[in-house]
Amino acid sequence: MSSKDLHHVEGKPSDNERLKAQSKHLRGTITTDLSDDVTGGFTADNFQLIRFHGMYQQDDRDIRGERAKQKLEPLHNVMLRARLPGGVITPKQWLEIDKFAQEKSIYGSIRLTTRQTFQFHGVLKPSIKPMHQLLNATGIDSIATAGDVNRNVLCTSNPIESQVHKEAWEWATKISEHLLPKTNAYAEIWLNGEKVESTTEDEPILGNNYLPRKFKTTVVIPPQNDVDVHANDLSFVAIAENGKLIGFNVLVGGGLAMTHGDQSTFPRKADDFGFIELKDTLAVAGAVVSTQRDWGNRVNRKNAKTKYTLERVGVDVFKAEVEKRANITFSDSRPYVFTSRGDRFGWIEGIDKKHHLTLFIENGRIKDLPNKPLKKGCAELAKVHQGDFRLTANQNLIVAGVPSDQKQIIEDIAIRHGLLEASTSNQRKDSMACVALPTCPLAMAEAERYLPDAVTTLEGILAKHGLSNDSIIYRINGCPNGCGRSMLAEVGLVGKGPNRYNLHLGGNIEGTRIPRMYKENMLDTDIMTILDELIGKWAKNRNNAEGFGDFVIRTNIVAPVVDSAKDFYVVSANA
Repeated sequence: MSSKDLHHVEGKPSDNERLKAQSKHLRGTITTDLSDDVTGGFTADNFQLIRFHGMYQQDDRDIRGERAKQKLEPLHNVMLRARLPGGVITPKQWLEIDKFAQEKSIYGSIRLTTRQTFQFHGVLKPSIKPMHQLLNATGIDSIATAGDVNRNVLCTSNPIESQVHKEAWEWATKISEHLLPKTNAYAEIWLNGEKVESTTEDEPILGNNYLPRKFKTTVVIPPQNDVDVHANDLSFVAIAENGKLIGFNVLVGGGLAMTHGDQSTFPRKADDFGFIELKDTLAVAGAVVSTQRDWGNRVNRKNAKTKYTLERVGVDVFKAEVEKRANITFSDSRPYVFTSRGDRFGWIEGIDKKHHLTLFIENGRIKDLPNKPLKKGCAELAKVHQGDFRLTANQNLIVAGVPSDQKQIIEDIAIRHGLLEASTSNQRKDSMACVALPTCPLAMAEAERYLPDAVTTLEGILAKHGLSNDSIIYRINGCPNGCGRSMLAEVGLVGKGPNRYNLHLGGNIEGTRIPRMYKENMLDTDIMTILDELIGKWAKNRNNAEGFGDFVIRTNIVAPVVDSAKDFYVVSANA
């Protein structure tokens, strides 16, 4: 079969293709559903279409059964994910979202996510339109943060090299704007915008049927890989000389989502296409997206992401098409190295003499807890802070741009509200989970609610083996969809059922290796027994400061992955 034949997948398009084609450029009948007070949810196609407007319909699964006994429908509500390129938000904007979360959401919390933005959870139908209007009034929207489009664009949260970071963040913002849907549907439905009667609006990059599947883009500044480039369809690796950004290496085709039991689905590392100059950035971004738009699988959504397109047509063929569409030629990649993925906690001084305080937010969940009023503390910081906030892709919060004379004021507020605790272990800082239960409809097992206790157990195991100051990149997903990025962890848990997970081992600290499945469908307690044994071996036999993931590969506890696109399913002979 020729490469030309591979560009198109034969078969009946998935039903999502029908609903996008019939949606009148993402309008559907959402306005009709909004006025229907018989149900708290959205019907038929609109259930899917609201995703393109940044929302997912959910319900509280903890009370679903009880409501059914009472002959009540599930407690339908929406989760909204904001569009916040590079995670930058002002204190004024923060105070507005804090107020809305407190007054209008069921859970009263703000959730920082691995997509470097915030989410509202538990917003009931009467509050949905006011929510969008409030965000718009503060300069925020949720356009294209979900659905088959390019989603929130990430950027390394690195305020130290202030000029390079400023330029990289500006490019993240430009890329986000360049790849947005052009339809007026968002403004019409949520902001009382003027209705556009024509349904022939042009979508020059995304196309009239939008993309085959979700698309994720990042801008990363080495040596930090805090955005996990290999979890994304498209990454721009910043190359700087003499403190100035000169261009990007372009990585294409990363992604972590998979389906249990379906070996045609798999996590995949991105391929390095080469170096481009800054002036070609938007053209290349558009070319990668439009190539995936035209060549992606619209028949089987499980194989619709960019990573599968590259596997099907070949990396060289895809790259050549991007060069043709962007009218550029990739040059050889410039050298760079990743050394870590974590955030730099505590105070750091930038080259501009401004100070930046990174606060650890467990699971990214900002709410007031007994003796730990995190949400109130963030609001108090916003009332006095003169710089901005930066949300990180690791679900933490940076108070950025603090002048020297304000450092103590900021620090005192953070300590008083439990936002800055010296007792937080390295292990807790290096652990992460997706939301999962009770709100995510895809969740098969706990993640966010399980993580704190799991980390406490893991801390105990490390202490038992004399490793209290060490840590492991430890992540939990409630399902195989990949939101918690477990498939780039040294120890990754992927939910299979209540209290059961697949255990994956062997990622590395730099985030450039996909782990192997070590044990399948294990009870959480049994996983901790396994980790106790393996960490004991690591403590006795590690080389110098060798990371846990490197150790299990070197000692053949899990075999190294030869082809991460197909080989990670194989359980080690030593399992």
